[in-house]
Amino acid sequence: MTKTRQSGGGREARGREEQSGGGREARGREERSGRPVRRAGAARGRRWRPKRKAVLFAAAGAGIVAAMGWALLGSRLLVVRSVQVVGAGRSVSAAQVLAAAHVPYGLPLIRVNTGAIARHVERLRQVQNAQVSRDWPSTVVISVQPRTPVFAVRVPGGYALLDRFGVSVRDVAAQPGLPLLTVAGTTGSLRGNPAVRAAALVLRELPPRVARKVATVSALGPSDVSVTLTDGAVVIWGSTGRAGEKAKELTLLMRTRARSYDVSGQSTVMVSG
Repeated sequence: MTKTRQSGGGREARGREEQSGGGREARGREERSGRPVRRAGAARGRRWRPKRKAVLFAAAGAGIVAAMGWALLGSRLLVVRSVQVVGAGRSVSAAQVLAAAHVPYGLPLIRVNTGAIARHVERLRQVQNAQVSRDWPSTVVISVQPRTPVFAVRVPGGYALLDRFGVSVRDVAAQPGLPLLTVAGTTGSLRGNPAVRAAALVLRELPPRVARKVATVSALGPSDVSVTLTDGAVVIWGSTGRAGEKAKELTLLMRTRARSYDVSGQSTVMVSG
């Protein structure tokens, strides 16, 4: 029995010596190569840790996305509860805009079709354009740019007020404080008429003190526009080109009182009367 224990102890001692020798050999290899010797088990543990972190991050990301999706689409907290109208005024009221918009109250705000609402509002003849946006957590904002009347046109029962695109903004019974417009050879709607557009540009190009005195505007065509002032004088403007030069020429010509001022020519100006 004593010999057996000694033999077993010898084997254990030799095992320890071999392990110790293996450790010394590993340390020797590490010292010679200048690089640490990695044990297989430790390397596998280190490789597993990044993978486990990646899985945890992916799971957390999926949870966040799911929570956001529920909040945007399923929660009753982020639904349409109010509508704000910006830009309404005398030409178009907020009530008119709301009636035309057809905003679906109670719908998740993320699902609101802003383009469709804008198109509905732009069907109002008083609205030039509309923009719709979301104001979180529960408001739809409708910003409108109303049409601005620049002319009056005689119609049965009164006058139609037109913007620079020839769109009739509204009708009035009494003569408004706007220049009366006549367009040659046109009956019916003036919407999109190039002569109306040219006439509106000429009103903007006139010197301010002259523009304030315009009583009527006549447009025989896009290149043949003239205005009549409140004192009866006529300004023949022609086309919309050379606006700056024409304005300076007209200012000089009007130092002399006359019945007609013609600045439509490329290199000549004329005064009569």
